[in-house]
Amino acid sequence: MIASRDNFLKYLQFEKRLSSHTVLAYSTDLNYLYDYLSSAYQVKALDEVNHLLIRSWIVQMMEEKISTRTINRKISTLKTFYKYLLRQGIVTENPMLKIQSPKTSKRLPVFVEKEKMDLLLDNIEFGSDEEGLRNQLIIEMFYATGMRLSELINLKQLNIDLHDSRLKVLGKRNKERIIPFSHELGRKITAYLEVRGDKNNEYLFVTAKGEKMYEKLVYKIVRQYLSVVTTIDKKSPHVLRHTFATHMLNNGADLNSIKELLGHANLSATQVYTHNTVEKLKNIHKQAHPRA
Repeated sequence: MIASRDNFLKYLQFEKRLSSHTVLAYSTDLNYLYDYLSSAYQVKALDEVNHLLIRSWIVQMMEEKISTRTINRKISTLKTFYKYLLRQGIVTENPMLKIQSPKTSKRLPVFVEKEKMDLLLDNIEFGSDEEGLRNQLIIEMFYATGMRLSELINLKQLNIDLHDSRLKVLGKRNKERIIPFSHELGRKITAYLEVRGDKNNEYLFVTAKGEKMYEKLVYKIVRQYLSVVTTIDKKSPHVLRHTFATHMLNNGADLNSIKELLGHANLSATQVYTHNTVEKLKNIHKQAHPRA
């Protein structure tokens, strides 16, 4: 089982060219199943695994109060794994055909209200030193472009065209896309680079030591500044991505344009933001209509 898992992960990394973050998620899910089957049923080989054992694993996760969304992600991992095993001739039957995913309730994307983003970007003091300019630019870059955390960290200086106000990012499945930005954001990029100086690093954002930025530090920066203006539970880079999409939609952008800017593979992933708009309209109707 372990050898098949390792070969599958190599297939995802080198043939499917999935990100290291995604491959790690697959690895974690498979290890979780392997540990369960080994301890609960002493199962060591793939041909010993059937749909009943997998169902018992799902029940175990439910009893552990693991979220339905997380359980469904692990089921999705197993479905992909068994498709690979069938193609390789490692197994002859797919136990996942008898597995149904638990139903999940739709969660609306969490976002920061426009007034609070305005307060953060227009009235909160970040500082005029290198760290302050960098931190403010990180917040503005997320909000102005809707890019992912991995895309921001891996953004290189050579992929920023200050003359045409556009940048190129490498998204999921190594898919490139072009994102426009405002002249104001361009000026802030220039100001940061001037203060940053030449620290012999090709990436836009660097640490105080001139090294490439890392996820934990970006999370800390975003959480620190969002905490000043909002009390929402989630204060992450992805919340700023949601905020970008929601504010774009509320101000008249069409879904297809938002889809392209976000780098979504299909429109259904973008349509979730329409629910926020509908909820806003419901609240307006409830407050304004005399018989609401």
